[in-house]
Amino acid sequence: MASIDLNSDVGESFGNWTMGDDAAIFRSVSSANIACGFHAGDPSTIARTCRDAVAAGISIGAHVGYRDLAGFGRRFLDCSPTELADDVLYQLGALEGIARAAGGRISYVKPHGALYNTIVTHQVQAQAVVDAVKAFGGDLPMLLLPGSVALAAAEAAGLRGVAEAFADRAYNPDGTLVSRREPGAVLHDEDAVAANMVRLATEGTIVARDGSTIKTSAESICLHGDTAGAVSMAAAVRRKLEAAGVDIRSFV
Repeated sequence: MASIDLNSDVGESFGNWTMGDDAAIFRSVSSANIACGFHAGDPSTIARTCRDAVAAGISIGAHVGYRDLAGFGRRFLDCSPTELADDVLYQLGALEGIARAAGGRISYVKPHGALYNTIVTHQVQAQAVVDAVKAFGGDLPMLLLPGSVALAAAEAAGLRGVAEAFADRAYNPDGTLVSRREPGAVLHDEDAVAANMVRLATEGTIVARDGSTIKTSAESICLHGDTAGAVSMAAAVRRKLEAAGVDIRSFV
């Protein structure tokens, strides 16, 4: 039986600001990318999310990002590699402490937003993130875009690089994600999204926004939890995958 992981960005509420419905998303996914406080998430939100993930039997991942609460981590920061590595290491330490208190642990790392997209091509920042994960220890797997320099850097450092696909994001013909600044970057048609993910899991292909077919190999599918209709879409993707004979389970 084919199998694939479903991951989602969670724990992104902050103070009185609520983002997404994590409890509902947890019914569909197998891995939780928990915000570590730099792009979103406060200590109580992180702790609650860790407890809920442990109770649901979901793998905990560190969703590390730029230090950019105001921009939700979706703006590029031209920081030095040392500063970036230190920021990533700080986030890993914070989440690990809270996860342990909840009876869990960090099982993998997934960069967030602008940092994720930057290290697709930015060699210096990619290496800084990998260096921080390596310094943290435990040889944590890194969830990254296929073909990214970060994926290559992780594997060169002896870390497991895990390629992922995005269910609710449009793809360019070269396999990169359509920028959120462009119309149509976020997809909302549940049937089309689910069919594309079944195609990915069973055939190793994704249809780009121009109709072309991209060959890709992904061990995990990201289902964003902060978009309109996210809970329903996550459930639809899982339902269609299981109907196609695909087993949903964490890559860790």
